[in-house]
Amino acid sequence: MGKIEDQIQDIEEEIHKTPYNKATQHHIGKLKARLAKLREKLERGPGTGAAVGFGIRKSGNATIGIVGLPNVGKSTLINQFTDAESEVADYDFTTINVIPGVMLYRGAKFQLFDMPGLIDGAARGRGRGREVLSVARSSDLILLVVDVRDWDIGVLVTELEAGGIRLNQRKPEITIKRKERGGLTISSTKRLTHVEEGVMEGMIREWGHVNADVLVKEDITEPRLIDFLAGNVAYIPGFVVLNKTDLVPKKEIGRVVKKLRPWKAVPISALNGDGLDGLRESIFSELEFIRIYMKPQGGEVDYSEPLVVKDGSTVGMVCDAIHRDFREKFRYASVWGTSAKFPGQTVGINHVLRDEDVITIVVQR
Repeated sequence: MGKIEDQIQDIEEEIHKTPYNKATQHHIGKLKARLAKLREKLERGPGTGAAVGFGIRKSGNATIGIVGLPNVGKSTLINQFTDAESEVADYDFTTINVIPGVMLYRGAKFQLFDMPGLIDGAARGRGRGREVLSVARSSDLILLVVDVRDWDIGVLVTELEAGGIRLNQRKPEITIKRKERGGLTISSTKRLTHVEEGVMEGMIREWGHVNADVLVKEDITEPRLIDFLAGNVAYIPGFVVLNKTDLVPKKEIGRVVKKLRPWKAVPISALNGDGLDGLRESIFSELEFIRIYMKPQGGEVDYSEPLVVKDGSTVGMVCDAIHRDFREKFRYASVWGTSAKFPGQTVGINHVLRDEDVITIVVQR
């Protein structure tokens, strides 16, 4: 067997020279699935471990990956937000390692990662690109930082996608249940207009699913089907941060924001601090956090340090966040706030909480 790179090149050439039509689509679909498997193997490298990263330990309520081309002001931004000491200079590749810092906002602790500039070819290893992408994959939110004078995010999005990161996309709605025998059965709840069932079957078999029940709940495309089969894709929210706005007229800033739609774009100047409060709020909002304040039974509310949880969290989820035994010993909870019908309402473990609710949890002794 030749080198993986040679196999990838051979398959890419075969796909390129094969005309796509009714007779060849099944064959091309299998080739694409095989190509994805080889690329995944190449990314992992020797053995079965994941790609090597920078060895950063995650902490806080969420991690924020700061991604951008070299010299767009990423280090200046993280220095404004956190206690990190990231070197700042007016030349490319100042940051050669990942530098973490902690930002406190509305009771939440955000860990921000200042990473080396992401360049064209990063997913193939240029400029420590694979390590950068490995850290980005572990983020809960990605900020695409660009210079407002050079705002094209195409390279960043392309490299992130090549590194297995899908920004602002949902996971494919597919389930595969293996079975002992009976072959492959595919059913769908939506009309499939992008991939014919025969093509889909060939692609699924290419990934080793021979006896299984497959349920498709969306009008799936080939790329999303491959993402699902590969199982190594990270779906992460993200938005654009337009930096260096102090260098252009306000009219130009508005024009760039419109050009970037449907991407959300937050204009800032990391150098003089303009727009940083709005950026903090956008980060908090994008992660869909709410704050819950705890009130000990018979005691006072602790407003000094809220419990930060995801919007839509239940009383049971708060129990899990406090201590693993709380759910098992749970009796009831009393809630004050917008989720309660009246102050101090007695609720059960499935009660859904809202931002700034106060809660007392009563457990068995």
